[in-house]
Amino acid sequence: MGSLLAGLLAVGFALMVSLVAPPPLLAAMDYAKQSLIGADFHGQDLRGTTFNLTNLREADLGNADLRGASLFGAKLQDANLRGADLREATLDSGILRRADLRDARLEDAFAFNARFEDVDITGADFTNVILRKDQLRALCRRAEGTNPSTGQSTRDTLGCT
Repeated sequence: MGSLLAGLLAVGFALMVSLVAPPPLLAAMDYAKQSLIGADFHGQDLRGTTFNLTNLREADLGNADLRGASLFGAKLQDANLRGADLREATLDSGILRRADLRDARLEDAFAFNARFEDVDITGADFTNVILRKDQLRALCRRAEGTNPSTGQSTRDTLGCT
């Protein structure tokens, strides 16, 4: 009877821990040089994932966790990045034509040669993002709103005058 009770307690404890403990992190994926047109990554944990030279046209990356992800040379035309977390991501040489970056977090991202054309950046946080001056000027013309997560004004995070 004592060993049965001990066994039940052990199972109960293991079940309780499994319900409280966070799930293990998945290994970062490598989607380099793939065609993922219209792919649905909405709300997914994509930390550290590689999308170098990947075609993500019309992909849904809304509310995805892309911290530290590499999107070097990625084609993100008409992509949904609304509410995405792109902190410390690499967007260099990416094409973000007509991308939806509303409420996205891009703090400390590297986007020096990225092309932001006709993008919606309402409420996006660009704190410490490295951008070319021509892209910065173009983004400042569109900048408005406040990021709901950081409370920072888009214009202020870009350093618009």
